[in-house]
Amino acid sequence: MEYGPTQALITPLVAELSDRILKGVSPAELPVLRATKVELAINLKTARVLGLTIPPALLARAGF
Repeated sequence: MEYGPTQALITPLVAELSDRILKGVSPAELPVLRATKVELAINLKTARVLGLTIPPALLARAGF
């Protein structure tokens, strides 16, 4: 399980920053970005291999 930034919001930012670096901007000059939304991700395949049972309430929060 992890809480992490929402992928739909991060992907365009990563593309923009990568583009700026490839155009010659120093990474030190780029702004520090912080996620405004996070999502809960659960790897169910790994949980099954480890023999873990994920409670239904937690699955609901993760969007399953």
